[in-house]
Amino acid sequence: MIEAKEFVEAARELGFSRYTGVPCSFLTPFINYVINDDTLEYVSSANEGDALATAAGAAIGGQRSVVMMQNSGLGNAVSPITSLSYVFRIPNLIISTHRGQPGVKDEPQHELMGQITKELFDTMCVPWEIFPSKSEDIAPALQRADEYMQKEQRPYAFIMEKGTVAPQALHKNPVQDISQRKTYIRSSHNPDAAIIDRNKALQRIIDHTPEENTVLIATTGFTGRELFAVDDRPNQLYMVGSMGCASSLGLGIALARPDLKVVVIDGDGAGLMRMGNFATIGSYAGNNLVHILLNNEVHDSTGAQATVGGNIDFTKVAEASGYSVCLSGNEIDIIDELFTLETQEGPVFAHIKIASGTIENLPRPDVIPNEVLTRLMKHINSSF
Repeated sequence: MIEAKEFVEAARELGFSRYTGVPCSFLTPFINYVINDDTLEYVSSANEGDALATAAGAAIGGQRSVVMMQNSGLGNAVSPITSLSYVFRIPNLIISTHRGQPGVKDEPQHELMGQITKELFDTMCVPWEIFPSKSEDIAPALQRADEYMQKEQRPYAFIMEKGTVAPQALHKNPVQDISQRKTYIRSSHNPDAAIIDRNKALQRIIDHTPEENTVLIATTGFTGRELFAVDDRPNQLYMVGSMGCASSLGLGIALARPDLKVVVIDGDGAGLMRMGNFATIGSYAGNNLVHILLNNEVHDSTGAQATVGGNIDFTKVAEASGYSVCLSGNEIDIIDELFTLETQEGPVFAHIKIASGTIENLPRPDVIPNEVLTRLMKHINSSF
């Protein structure tokens, strides 16, 4: 058994200062130590996939990150591990507990995942080893992880068994109290206005996102492809998978780089898929995060099947989650207002109704994902 301090401080020496995750009783002392230390950063995510994507965003911003999760929630992280971290080549250290470990008594819901945890990491091409349980094993284990991540720029995992880390008391709340935050709200829907198409909205967003101080992230599907078609700039990232994770990736970048304005272009389908991240953004993000949701009420790139986006008031969701600005409308000038409002604290949000469909002969980006990311990181002077 080790003390949480031993591992965390050894990891700090290698530059790991950001932690994200969803708790597990095996991880309790580990998480408590990180939360108690004011010089470390912790994000309590709504689910393991968002935790992984937020850590990936922090890594893009130059802040080495550790993702912590129970293995029963590893399934929630499969999509961002395989279609974000792997495809874009983003290194994060993953610590997964081993509930349901064969031969160790545990709850029935952990039985199957306990049997397949190691094989699941193998299938996802994530190298792993058992989390060190002796003090003298910590530095060599971290060195192996660090060497792999530096060379391959992909995740490395530790699997933590029961009783590995000694108890650690929790002395503070990791979540800022935002109950007194004032929210500016404006909703304006003109029934006579011509419906906005995505291309026009993207062009107007580009007008407000100069290359020198902004990062623009477009959700997967037609949004990323159409943004590329409008203008391919070095400050842009086109999500090609991990649907729903654009906002959590943007949160990670915004936390690591408060000097940049990070703009996330989301869709109604993607927003619905990871709606828990609205709450995480509201609690943790500053006013350098701009979250725009383009709602055409369909999954456009897969045949325009309807979402339930027409029945959801995303602006009220953002308001309830603690965003400092919540705009909603169906006219293009809402984008101008979003970028000209002066906000003192908290993230800003706009829900914009648009038409379904896309431009003719819509191209796919001709730059592969990891090259897009490399270009972006060079542009913002960042490195893993």
